[in-house]
Amino acid sequence: MANTSSLYPVTLFKKKIAGPETLFRLNTYKTDFTMATSLTSVIVGAKAKHTATVFWFHGLGDSGAGWSFLADELSNMFPHVKWILPNAPMIPITINQGMRMPGWFDLSGLDRSIAQNQDEKGMLSSMTSINALIRNEVDSGIPSERIVIGGFSQGCVMSLLTGLTSEYKFGGVVGCSGWLGMHEKFASMASDANKKTPILMCHGDADPVVDYNIGKESAAFLEKLGYDIKFKTYSGLVHSASPQELADIANFLKERLPSE
Repeated sequence: MANTSSLYPVTLFKKKIAGPETLFRLNTYKTDFTMATSLTSVIVGAKAKHTATVFWFHGLGDSGAGWSFLADELSNMFPHVKWILPNAPMIPITINQGMRMPGWFDLSGLDRSIAQNQDEKGMLSSMTSINALIRNEVDSGIPSERIVIGGFSQGCVMSLLTGLTSEYKFGGVVGCSGWLGMHEKFASMASDANKKTPILMCHGDADPVVDYNIGKESAAFLEKLGYDIKFKTYSGLVHSASPQELADIANFLKERLPSE
């Protein structure tokens, strides 16, 4: 049996922000399986005319349903927005002694080592599946400029990689408590479409899982490449999020996905 004390910890954003009464109003959600992709997703529909979409990618060991509270919290502010919360595939995770769990890619280390020995094959495979979901949404009639993609921890890695290498021009990219994956190859992978797309990165300076400086260095790296990026620091915050971070995300969405 695995020694659970040594496993990669999963801290849920919702525990920091939402009360239990807001977490799982499941009658408002549906799980969708799209034939063009291998991923299932939790879908939270727009309350008014649907003119924009947010994709949000969860962290290791979590699920789309684990982030449904985010749509709950923000749906009144953004009634025109549809939320797509994909579920990562079940894969063995090296740092968790090979246990299978939802993950966008394998991990073999924590802290500073989390960005080393990266599972590039896993990242690229997840990017392919995510791009299929995005293509479906664009094909349904939502302009890519009216799409924001974001994520937490591993989901941050996927939002940055997918968002900044896609040929679709997005409305914005959000990354929380994560880093830029495949940074050594990123410059050759990046597309021109999102060179000027606004990026918001958020990170707690007490994060014991994804070192704060890794996130900060990722933001500095992107800024050096000419990207329009804002990096927000949250004092004392561990590998989770805070009400202020939620407010910052809401303000970003207000700028990037205004009602039409």
